[in-house]
Amino acid sequence: MALRLAYSPCPNDTYIFHAWVSGLLDGAPAVQETLADIDRLNSLALSGEVDVAKVSFNALLHLRDRYSLLHAGGALGRGVGPLIVARKDSSLRPASSPDRSAALADEVSRVRVAIPGQLTTAALLLGLFFEGAGRTVVMPFDRIMPAVVAGEVEAGVIIHEGRFTFAGYGLRRLIDLGEWWEQTTGLPIPLGGIVVRRALGREVASAVEEAIRSSVERANRHPEETCAYVSSQAQEMDPKVCAEHIALYVNEFTLDYGEEGEVAIRELLSRADRTGPGRSVPSAKLFWDEG
Repeated sequence: MALRLAYSPCPNDTYIFHAWVSGLLDGAPAVQETLADIDRLNSLALSGEVDVAKVSFNALLHLRDRYSLLHAGGALGRGVGPLIVARKDSSLRPASSPDRSAALADEVSRVRVAIPGQLTTAALLLGLFFEGAGRTVVMPFDRIMPAVVAGEVEAGVIIHEGRFTFAGYGLRRLIDLGEWWEQTTGLPIPLGGIVVRRALGREVASAVEEAIRSSVERANRHPEETCAYVSSQAQEMDPKVCAEHIALYVNEFTLDYGEEGEVAIRELLSRADRTGPGRSVPSAKLFWDEG
């Protein structure tokens, strides 16, 4: 029976999974794929509707009892974090110093801020930044910049290709939450990872991880193979932005988090565990091959 696989239509994910879902890998498990935005992916995993999925690390806090994390295929790095943006005529001023950053955190906590889902890592970072719940408004990630422009919200937390295109909307960056995290912890920022249902067992988890790693390696060797698939899912995204997106989010951590990446993931989850209720089994092993 085919595994139920879910990931986003963003260029980094379609680049990563193309070879696997296209049947280009000998011996890889059969899959039936679903593509959805990150908020929907988190929901699919929470409801147990998928076997393998890309999820936010924030959502993983609620999934540890049923899903374990793979070492490959995730989004983690430096310079890849969400941005808080506002209109250029906003009274919210960019953070240009540590003192200004603290003042901005207070200001942002008092206004309406659009986020791409309650369980996204973007939402978690925002909460860690201003140490509270704030006045957040959930909306699809591609609606956030238009909503800020229209004045529906005073600020927005943007992800994915938004970091390349926000200036074209007449918006300005208030702070890069990834940079803030890196300066605060000295670690790269973990955004999302690939999880597998624990009930499938270690043998399946190992095969899935190998398929993902092989799929990435093939894409790196033959990037031209992925072009049509990536473009078809990216829809109206400018090809230059698409290429920049892949170059930024598919990096040295994609094949394996390594020691530094794992430290960063555990630090993020540890900080999140201390800030909110409703987490599932904090003591559960994180990776599929632990214990």
